[in-house]
Amino acid sequence: MSNDHQKIQREYGSPWPDYELLDAGDGKKLERWGTIITIRPEIQADFKPGWPYDQWQDMAHWEFEEQSSTQGRWLNIKPHAPEQWLISYGNLNFGLKLTQFKHVGLFPEQQANWRFIKERVSASQKILNLFAYTGAASLAARESGAEVVHVDSVKQLITWANENKERSNLSDIKWVHEDALKFAQRELKRGSQYDGIIMDPPAWGLGAKGEKWKLEHHLSGLIETAHGLMNPGAFLILNTYSPKIELANLAASAGQYFSAKQLEIKQLWMPTKTGKELYCGNLLRAIK
Repeated sequence: MSNDHQKIQREYGSPWPDYELLDAGDGKKLERWGTIITIRPEIQADFKPGWPYDQWQDMAHWEFEEQSSTQGRWLNIKPHAPEQWLISYGNLNFGLKLTQFKHVGLFPEQQANWRFIKERVSASQKILNLFAYTGAASLAARESGAEVVHVDSVKQLITWANENKERSNLSDIKWVHEDALKFAQRELKRGSQYDGIIMDPPAWGLGAKGEKWKLEHHLSGLIETAHGLMNPGAFLILNTYSPKIELANLAASAGQYFSAKQLEIKQLWMPTKTGKELYCGNLLRAIK
């Protein structure tokens, strides 16, 4: 990440009644999800926290302990704390649960994008959500009345997203269990067009058939394919949280397909209750 903060634009996700980033520091973050408070590892929290760790422990229900670079276990701090619970964002309802990958089913920094979707999307539009996880962006677009196609390579995540759709009293989202880039490339060959494309690709991972994925190898192809699928006036949202992709890489890849006037490239941040600020990755938005 560049130290030249003068030239780098930031966009901030905002807390809402059911979510707060309470504090961060010393490689961890303290979060409130409804009534449940968690402590999770956070590589970007390379500063001193606002509150002492003893205070974190007094507040938290669960703490995630890393056992390898990809997995770990949850330590129960408060007896009888639930392992599954519900939170809301406006009219949208999400089921959260403890997973072995430290996640609980929502990326709250994406609130900045849900906000954008709510302002931008209308009932006559068709939206494609790739690498769509548990469906928060899909639900935000569907709530605005758009036709939504939701693509993820992990079947359990599509099931989770469908449960969130039902909890939110929404209907008619098209679920696609497939490698996101392959699906998008086939849509391009079919001549499909969209009014909005949302992508939150993992830095690394496995496809639907176990294919290895590294975002830095696919970034340009993702942007090229998205550009080809966009109607005039359509928007693209692309998040990256890969340490190998800096803002300059994002700008160079996107600059092959969009003019500078069409592009908005920023860092995504979340404020904490203690006045700290946490970097949450890079954000590209483009209007064709």
